[in-house]
Amino acid sequence: MALKRLWQRTTPLDRLVIGLLAIAVLFSFRLLTGGEPGERLLVERDGRLLFTAPLAADREVSLSGPLGQTVLVIRQGGARIVRSPCPHQDCLAMGPARHHGDLLACVPNRLLVRIEGGGSPPTDYDLLSR
Repeated sequence: MALKRLWQRTTPLDRLVIGLLAIAVLFSFRLLTGGEPGERLLVERDGRLLFTAPLAADREVSLSGPLGQTVLVIRQGGARIVRSPCPHQDCLAMGPARHHGDLLACVPNRLLVRIEGGGSPPTDYDLLSR
């Protein structure tokens, strides 16, 4: 009932702005949920390439780091970390990476998994570090 009274007190311009904002929010979900599918993954440690593989071939890979073995699974065009010796296990909760530009990181074990191919490299970085 209160929502109906509030809607009646808005002007046509208010309603137009609300409608445009709702459309913008719906279109923003498309930006968050996808991109160009990746073609291969690269695993780096300390800036050095350790491993590369196509995303099309299903496999399980054990990668060594300072804390021990991290297990990476490539399945159905995506890659995810399924086992790691790191204390907080944040890398396991990252989910699968399957689009160009997606990253998986096991920071305590110093591993970075990058998805490449299928589009131009991303240019909108959140953070660059050396």
